[in-house]
Amino acid sequence: MKIYNTMSGKKEELKTINEGEVKIYACGPTVYNYIHIGNARPICVFDILRRYLEYRGYKVTYVQNFTDIDDKIIKKANEENSDYKTVSEKFIEEYKTDSKGLNVREATIHPKATENIQQMIDMVKKLEEKGYAYSTEYGDVYFRTNKFREYGKLSHQPLEDLEAGARIQIGDTKENPMDFALWKGAKEGEPYWESPWGKGRPGWHIECSCMAKRYLGDTIDIHCGGQDLIFPHHENEIAQSECSNGVTFANYWMHNGYINVDNKKMSKSLGNFFTVRDVAEQFGYEPIRYLMISSHYRSPINYSIDIIKQCKSALDRLYNCRQDLAFLADSSTGEFKEGEQEIKDKLLTHKDDFISSMEDDLNTADAISALFELARDINSSINAQTKPSKELCDFALNLYDELSGVLGLLYEQKDSEVKDSVQELIDRRTQARKDKNWAEADKIRNELAEMGITIKDTPNGTIVVTE
Repeated sequence: MKIYNTMSGKKEELKTINEGEVKIYACGPTVYNYIHIGNARPICVFDILRRYLEYRGYKVTYVQNFTDIDDKIIKKANEENSDYKTVSEKFIEEYKTDSKGLNVREATIHPKATENIQQMIDMVKKLEEKGYAYSTEYGDVYFRTNKFREYGKLSHQPLEDLEAGARIQIGDTKENPMDFALWKGAKEGEPYWESPWGKGRPGWHIECSCMAKRYLGDTIDIHCGGQDLIFPHHENEIAQSECSNGVTFANYWMHNGYINVDNKKMSKSLGNFFTVRDVAEQFGYEPIRYLMISSHYRSPINYSIDIIKQCKSALDRLYNCRQDLAFLADSSTGEFKEGEQEIKDKLLTHKDDFISSMEDDLNTADAISALFELARDINSSINAQTKPSKELCDFALNLYDELSGVLGLLYEQKDSEVKDSVQELIDRRTQARKDKNWAEADKIRNELAEMGITIKDTPNGTIVVTE
């Protein structure tokens, strides 16, 4: 598999530290509000990265953190006359609701920043001992960026250029404008932890370095997140991790592109800010997931009402194919018949195309195209045929579920509920015929026809026609 590595600026063959295993760290949400549709993109994209690697036989350890202490969380708690823990715990649960709705699998480990305070203190102390960090009279501890000459290597910006655009804010006691906070001295009324520098709390960047180290080791295979995190967050993670641990922090860096709303940058001031919950209440969660993976993950995507409706329509086409195939598989019999091996071989070419697309830097856009081509051939070669064999129907259904499952799509499938509702209608029609209520029987037949289901009355009862 080839992955575009932000660090090198090119596609590279994936070679993991331990053969057959992949260690992934994905930056998770700061839990002070509902996630917005921009947050949904890395959540869905890197869920598919994990799914695909497992599909190809890798053992994946997937760590995604929760930032549960932060300026925004403290501000939210003050606004609600609450405390940081109440706010963070509430929105962790809300995140889990949205994540489940998007069919995102739970991380192997979901660590919280506040569960790793001692690890952060230990790393900051080590950086201070090595001369990479310094404390101030106010209990703040900063990282010396000019001591790490590789600073800027991820964003491909020399330190001198970054320094030229930096500004020292009023009240800062930094040696250099580019230095960033590892530890923050507590202000009055803020939550705090005891430390060698007095009461305080961790800076934002240090938490990911420490959680990655604790749960995955000094060097990890893949670090991923949104494009907006390249600088300064990921740049700072690299600096503090590599200076503390003395080894490369991550071998591959993957970043997804931005989301615009109606071709404009999403912002509350423009009134085009949408949470996942808002959109899901109107259109459901699955069209959101489909949108997030319908373009290559590094490309920008655009959200609009029309586009999300198109995503819903695309899913409907995929669902219709599967529903027709599932009914055929349920009612058909027998092993492969003459000519069906050729159909099987043709369907397998779409699996090859699917895998080729995913192997090429997780190209979900082309993988979805392969899935639609598979659906097209299933419709023409199986669903439209008279009495295909059960073996062919089962093979096609398993293949369809296999590929859509890698993408995490078609997860709202309700075959059993559909079959139950169809059988209930057939039973009602049978009773109507016994009662000689022909108008009701015809009405139910028409109802079934609107669902795409044709029935036939036989001496042995009413059956679903598969022609």
